[in-house]
Amino acid sequence: MRPGRRKSTPKRRPGIPSQPRASTTPPAGSSRRRRRFPGGPSHRILREIRKLQKSTNLLIRKAPFGRLVREICLRYTRGVDFYWQSQALLALQEAAEAFITHLFEDAYLLAIHARRVTLYPKDIQLARRIRGLQEGLG
Repeated sequence: MRPGRRKSTPKRRPGIPSQPRASTTPPAGSSRRRRRFPGGPSHRILREIRKLQKSTNLLIRKAPFGRLVREICLRYTRGVDFYWQSQALLALQEAAEAFITHLFEDAYLLAIHARRVTLYPKDIQLARRIRGLQEGLG
C-alpha cells in the first residue's frame, strides 16, 4: 500500500439494508402465492392468443364503445343527442373490430417483411396508405 492513500471501504447504497432480510415466505395465514405457468410467460401469451383466435366474441367492451359512439355522434351533430338501438351499436362494433383486426393483420405482415417481430406505428400508417382512401378511411 502506498503512503498517503487509505484503503477504500465499500459504501452502502441507499435503500439497501445492511442486515440480511428475513425469509421471504408468506405469513402462515396468507395463501397468496404467485402462480407459475409452465413454459414461462411466452407460453401463457401463446395460449391466450389461441383462445382469442378460437372465440368469436367481441373484444372491445360494449359500454365503453357505446359511450365513444355517442360522444362522436354529439361532435358531428352539433350537440343534438340521438338515440341508438342496441343492434345498431352492435353492428357498428362488429364492423369496427373487423376493420381494426384486418388493419393489424396487414400491418403485422409489413413488420415481418421488414424482418421485425415488433409492430410499430409506421407499419400501421403504411398499411393505411397502401389501402388508399376508401379502404384505409382517409
